[in-house]
Amino acid sequence: MPKLIRLYITQVAIGFVISAVFVALLLVLNVANLRGLIFGSDSGLIALGMIWFMNGIVFAGVQFAWKIMSMAEKPKGPRRGTPVAHAIKPTLIRQEAGAKR
Repeated sequence: MPKLIRLYITQVAIGFVISAVFVALLLVLNVANLRGLIFGSDSGLIALGMIWFMNGIVFAGVQFAWKIMSMAEKPKGPRRGTPVAHAIKPTLIRQEAGAKR
């Protein structure tokens, strides 16, 4: 299996695990009476699965993007640019006085 596909599958699995933890915390903390709504309804398991799956899609995308962006090469050398005080040099500009009227 190519490394990129393996990386993608791993990060998606991690994203769905994070989603499961997130949904569990939502139910434990009873945010917006979600626990009562899910367990009090006959279609609560479908709602629970949808919440987990939709959050899993979001968390998997964020997890994969974070992993890809963290793989970038670190810049070599100093990270600071030229200080502004050294970049700006004052210049003398002469202006001739106009004729008086």
